[in-house]
Amino acid sequence: MAIKKICVVVTARPSYSRIKTALIAIKNHPDLELQLVIAGSALLGRYGNAVDYIEKDGFKVAEKVFMVLEGENPTSMAKTTGLGVMELANVFYRLQPDAVVTIADRFETIATSIAAAYQNIPLVHIQGGEVTGNIDEKVRHANTKLADVHLVASEDAKQRVLKMGENPEMVFNTGCPSIDLADEIKKNPTLDFDPIQKYGGVGVEINWKEQGYLVVMQHPVTTEYASARKDVEETLKAVHELNMPTFWFWPNVDAGSDGTSGGIRSFREIHKPQNIHFFKNMEPNDFLKLLTNSKCLIGNSSVGIRECSYLGVPVVNIGTRQNKRKRGNNVLDTVYDKNEIIKSIQNRISVTDIVSENIYGDGKSGQRIANILAETTLTFHKTIVY
Repeated sequence: MAIKKICVVVTARPSYSRIKTALIAIKNHPDLELQLVIAGSALLGRYGNAVDYIEKDGFKVAEKVFMVLEGENPTSMAKTTGLGVMELANVFYRLQPDAVVTIADRFETIATSIAAAYQNIPLVHIQGGEVTGNIDEKVRHANTKLADVHLVASEDAKQRVLKMGENPEMVFNTGCPSIDLADEIKKNPTLDFDPIQKYGGVGVEINWKEQGYLVVMQHPVTTEYASARKDVEETLKAVHELNMPTFWFWPNVDAGSDGTSGGIRSFREIHKPQNIHFFKNMEPNDFLKLLTNSKCLIGNSSVGIRECSYLGVPVVNIGTRQNKRKRGNNVLDTVYDKNEIIKSIQNRISVTDIVSENIYGDGKSGQRIANILAETTLTFHKTIVY
């Protein structure tokens, strides 16, 4: 059997944790060759230099694609995607992969799908079929319609992809590879490092060891980017008023991230919060250990919906970014209002009956994905079922 060249494109720091165990399984599979392409914000220092962690984990990067246009607004998102199509088309032409893998729903992932599909390269889409109600959902479904093989993370997502008319023989519920990492942490949850000593960050030393701590990860909503600064200020005021030790992570590169970042910087300079320490990035396993040992995750990251449901971590989910996505009993939804956020955090940290739920996988997704890629006939034959 000929070795299949599988080209995986990672464009942002969260995408790496979403695919890490599958990358390991592909790399180690005797019938597969991993071609890893790092692009977008995963290459940029202001978003945490995810590429450094990827290379530290032992992965060889086949190509690096610089494609992010400054602006953090809808126009720069569109232009970044256009640059991505042009650059990735050349990358795929050079690498000649047998299949290309695009991950989830970030705005720039559609560039991977277009560059592959237009060159008749079989496209594999991971985590299709989910709903959130914003621009990510449009991108995700567009990726699905361009893809030939669908590796979804849940049964309801599988049914949604099938309803979109995709070939049932090419739709597989593999679970989400990020749950594989969560499963590792669940078996060994000890926080065996000091976050501030290991990652530095910005802000005062907080007394997290004795008092416990909160974690905040809040991103802008691309369809509500104009209110990003106002939204993050409500969360900042709530966390500051609670005065609990807090680790706060920088937003991603979506439209509105300059508003979110600006709001954080301004609040930090004016109020000089003594209970908040800020980070750009953290290795996936370390981040999950930090979450597992926290009192609560606050914000609007999908990690609260996915990994935290498996780990049983309390979550306050703010706003519409995760709207419609299936969630577990660990999540309490609220709005961008300081008082409502405070009440929701107090509710979550007092709850004692949160249990782990296997909504998005069982911890074996990475190997399952590699086996499917090795065993499935990866040819460009888009078959629509009506």
